[in-house]
Amino acid sequence: MNLRRDVFQAIADPTRRAILLLVATQTMTAGAIAANFDTARPTVSKHLSILTECELLQQEQNGREVYYHINAKKMKEVADFIEPFRNMWDDRFNKLEAIMKNYKPKE
Repeated sequence: MNLRRDVFQAIADPTRRAILLLVATQTMTAGAIAANFDTARPTVSKHLSILTECELLQQEQNGREVYYHINAKKMKEVADFIEPFRNMWDDRFNKLEAIMKNYKPKE
């Protein structure tokens, strides 16, 4: 059975978020990524598989090595989805801040 994974389920895991942060600045091999974690290499490999399946990471073969890098287009889709929620909460916090600035405690 081929299980289609959801992007938000993928980024819900803290290890996968850490992997995304690692490869955000540089292309890395699975071994280089795994060296940053205190887990077994097959565990990191499973995380990489999930991130690749969700298209958050892309693989690039270079000789015998497979390099992983961020799929900026997919990350932008995620950011675009989240943006209206961020704007809504920014607006709510700004309104709360304005109320609190005008708040005078009773003496």
